[in-house]
Amino acid sequence: MYKKITFFALFVMCSNFVFAQGFELGIKGGTDVQKISGISFNEEFAYGYHFGAYTEIKLSKTFSLQPEFYYSAATMNKGNSFDTLYTSIDPKKIKFGYLNIPLLVNIKLSDKVKLQVGPRYGILSSTNLTVKANAEKALKMGDFSFVSGIQLQFSKLRVYARYQIGLTDINELPNKEQWKNQSIHLGIGLKII
Repeated sequence: MYKKITFFALFVMCSNFVFAQGFELGIKGGTDVQKISGISFNEEFAYGYHFGAYTEIKLSKTFSLQPEFYYSAATMNKGNSFDTLYTSIDPKKIKFGYLNIPLLVNIKLSDKVKLQVGPRYGILSSTNLTVKANAEKALKMGDFSFVSGIQLQFSKLRVYARYQIGLTDINELPNKEQWKNQSIHLGIGLKII
């Protein structure tokens, strides 16, 4: 009983702190323009989409934290050298989806403009890029990236543009080239709370 009361008291105190400082919850979605670098892939961007939720916790008049959780998906073409390097992988187009968890720091430049920077961790949730012999995935399950961008605020509407560059090699195949994600996110968010 004592633990429940202590937990409830801590929850109420933390909630009061968050709401006193400023708290926002919303949904978001938009388009992704993605590319995987490496000689096996076409040096072109492919279009995809993303949707999810965000929260913003104000720390001061200038800074706030913006954790997010969203799903993104894209389909891209293999490059000409892909089939010669990876004979055991078959699909014509490579499809993949990620569950993304960025933790952004917002820097308020004006009442309507915020600069956003921070890390993002992506969890591979689906792909058709597998090794035929044993159906093992050819992409690593996790991917760290660095995100930077800008967000415009209009009442409850948020409009953002971000660039994300992969920091880790996502190629799971042994003794092969490095693959790194790059993407541009364009989207809108809607404040709910």
